[in-house]
Amino acid sequence: MIRLYDRFRLIIAMLCIAVLAVSGSLPAARAAASSTQIDAVLVLDVSHSMSSSDPGNIGNEAMKLFIDMLSAKGDRVGIVAYSERIEREKALLEIRSPEDKENLKGFIDQLNRGSYTDIAVGVKEAVQILKDGAGTGHEPMIVVLADGNNEFNPKSGRTQADSDKDMEQALKEAGNSQIPVYTIGLNADGKLNKDALAAISEKTGAKSFSTDTADDLPKILSEIFASHMELNIVPVGSISANGAFQDVTVSVPNANVLEANISIMSSKPVETRLVDPSGAAVAVPSDNVLLSKSKSYSLVKLLHPAEGDWKLQIKGVNRDKIDINLVFNYDLELAIDPLPAKAYKKGDQVDVVSYLVSSGKKLQDLAQYSNMKAVLLVKDLDTGTTEQFDMKNTGEQFEGTFKLAQEHDYEIRVKAEESSFYRETAAVKVSAKPGIVSGSEESKPFPLVPVLLGVVALIIVLAAAYFIWRYMKQASRGFVGQLVVEIRDENTGDKSFPQYKKLSAFKGKLHLHQLLQLAPELKETEKIRFLPGSNDRIRLLNQSGCTIERSGRTLDASRGVELKSGDRITVALQQVDKTIFVEYLV
Repeated sequence: MIRLYDRFRLIIAMLCIAVLAVSGSLPAARAAASSTQIDAVLVLDVSHSMSSSDPGNIGNEAMKLFIDMLSAKGDRVGIVAYSERIEREKALLEIRSPEDKENLKGFIDQLNRGSYTDIAVGVKEAVQILKDGAGTGHEPMIVVLADGNNEFNPKSGRTQADSDKDMEQALKEAGNSQIPVYTIGLNADGKLNKDALAAISEKTGAKSFSTDTADDLPKILSEIFASHMELNIVPVGSISANGAFQDVTVSVPNANVLEANISIMSSKPVETRLVDPSGAAVAVPSDNVLLSKSKSYSLVKLLHPAEGDWKLQIKGVNRDKIDINLVFNYDLELAIDPLPAKAYKKGDQVDVVSYLVSSGKKLQDLAQYSNMKAVLLVKDLDTGTTEQFDMKNTGEQFEGTFKLAQEHDYEIRVKAEESSFYRETAAVKVSAKPGIVSGSEESKPFPLVPVLLGVVALIIVLAAAYFIWRYMKQASRGFVGQLVVEIRDENTGDKSFPQYKKLSAFKGKLHLHQLLQLAPELKETEKIRFLPGSNDRIRLLNQSGCTIERSGRTLDASRGVELKSGDRITVALQQVDKTIFVEYLV
């Protein structure tokens, strides 16, 4: 655990770096934030009504396919299963290996049906998970799979108005945090409330879909990825299996493709083989080719594939229809050169230059530009109207110009596109109103002394705000999983029956004494505390005189240690001859 003093030093260091950055004179290009890593929470309705809305567990299959389509490393995924309450929950787990994806899919397979339904409960919890665990450089998103219908427990006293109020607040927080909420309506029984789900997505700038068959899942999930990651779906088509291997061409357009996701949807098992652009056979799976399978799909993921035409060979059961979809993931962003600092006026021409960026640097692979087109989008902020102007592709950048027609404020963006992806820059504002200077500031002597005095004051304010924020955030965080507690009397050797303590009812922290029903003789366990951790873990903090062991070794938890699912600790009490066994399970 990082000490408070170390955190304070970290803040000071970061502020000093920021001051040095401000004093520099080199302008930075404006680019849209990177979207190569995702923080996603998958929300599934597991109420009894889903037995008819989703009898084939399409929702489970969709979540597993979504997980398989994510990057091999770096993305984070959480899961919320709800009815009229949170039935099960998995905090954001960073994907570092294929085993992490199998862990998530195994969790999905264990979900059981609940009773009543309140969709606001699931959405609200998902938003909170993303707010609490926001990752730097990660793009948050929520995918909800439901039939859109609420059914409240009569004994709870909760009404539709209560649910609507909670939903409105959750969507407002999602909008403020730029969290799109995509919805997939499951409609096997024809009772889908499509309008309710569409309204959820619309309020957060996302898309809504509906399906009654697993056949639609690759297309739906491809569209969600395309929308969120600024990609275009590459059509591959369908084949009718004939019992032999059939060739499908997968064209990798350039060297900037990070991953190619090929989803193969079939009601029957399929076999796959792969040939690279040089004609060499490639094992499936292998180091750079991952294969994931479920009962309704297979997904082949090519990591950093070579440019050119790959041959995917598919063998299915005779006459079985096989649908194939392809989505690429790119390491590319689009930037705008900073505009010169000046006071613009009505009638002035504004020249705009935009270019692709890879790994933070201007793209050197000029072949990427060959099939791309770009447009300049100019929005008049005073009237709300937007005009579009074609830009010239010079082979290494895009160039365009527009005229400031009125004494108004304007917002400009560039959108560049080819067949498999598109990118859009962050917005840049320009004003033609008298007395306003737009563009980048010119290099001036840096007023070091006044700024440093201001930084000292800012450090004090930010440090105080930071510690208050950390305290409040920790106090509101929830737990996942459960603790199994047993007590052994060392005088008699008798051991109590295991007691399973669900942690979902606790927030912020709890002490071991609470789990022991506050028994007076066990009061010394009051100083043994548990705190919510990250990635489905909890933190153990021991400020008592008790000895704690894990795996037969004494554990120094005075500054806190993390426990993962399956960890078992032994607590030897000092004041009474009893030993407590605690196991953490998720």
